[in-house]
Amino acid sequence: MIRAAVLNACGTPPTITERPAPVPNDGEVAVTVEAVPITPLDLLCASGTSYFGAPSTPYVPGVQGVGRLADGAAVWFGTSAGMRSGVDGSMASTVAVPSVDVVALPSGVPLTLLAALGLSAVAAHAALTHGGGLAAGEQVIVLGAGGVVGQAAVQLALLGGARRVIAVARSASARARAEELGAAVAIALLPDDDVASMADRLREVADGPVDLVLDPVFGVPAAAALRVLRPGGRLVNLGSAAGATAPIESAVLRGGSLRLVGYTNNGLSTAQRAAALGVVAGHAAAGRLTVDHEIVPFDSVADAWARQDAGTAAGRIVLAL
Repeated sequence: MIRAAVLNACGTPPTITERPAPVPNDGEVAVTVEAVPITPLDLLCASGTSYFGAPSTPYVPGVQGVGRLADGAAVWFGTSAGMRSGVDGSMASTVAVPSVDVVALPSGVPLTLLAALGLSAVAAHAALTHGGGLAAGEQVIVLGAGGVVGQAAVQLALLGGARRVIAVARSASARARAEELGAAVAIALLPDDDVASMADRLREVADGPVDLVLDPVFGVPAAAALRVLRPGGRLVNLGSAAGATAPIESAVLRGGSLRLVGYTNNGLSTAQRAAALGVVAGHAAAGRLTVDHEIVPFDSVADAWARQDAGTAAGRIVLAL
């Protein structure tokens, strides 16, 4: 028997239960799980309101995790829990997952940190490289710099050769943290911001042309950041935390010959995802990449789930098994 966190009804936290150990099918491997993050995608799927549709319950949530194979090798793995009926996820002491969704990790990687970084850091890395085409010496704006994607993006932009990063975040603590992580300056996203006022504040702190914006928030911040891009500059959007729509002006796009690019991890092949995870894991192992996270015992999954859903956790919650 194994222990698993089971979600019995959409909109409620999962609870710990015992169930038979999974038996791997052809093309699958068993993973002994060590750490699992509670991610926004987990919460969205479990709410029953995602674009994937309401999941069949009961099921084990968790779209990713880290653990070890039978030979002790450390791995990251992904699942489609909550997105595909009949699929259980990572929040269990042992899982059976397709081999193609398992990525070997280099030695020395802190597994709980890699769980916290996970696909959020993959999104930041891939958006900078595939979506944004970051070039050495460029100046980058990171919107939503208080979140996991934003924190990772600040560091990965500098590791990728950016000469300077401007961070935008709501809270003073998040702005201070962004500067600790390498941002040259961090400015506030104010509740009463309009596009013009925010664009003015971005221009004031920019040191010359802004080449690239990494945008997990959309809304007013994205529209403001577009106004300060150099001719031919790029904005890569990864999310809509500040609004599902943005007041973007045609004249701004056309006048600057700007590129507005959408990015999703779902567009990556398994090989591309594995390569991005390798970069993230290498930086984490070398102490070059981190994000704020809180390690919580697996037995406390219900409380941890509720706190992550309410936004009161200290960063990304990682369940330790």
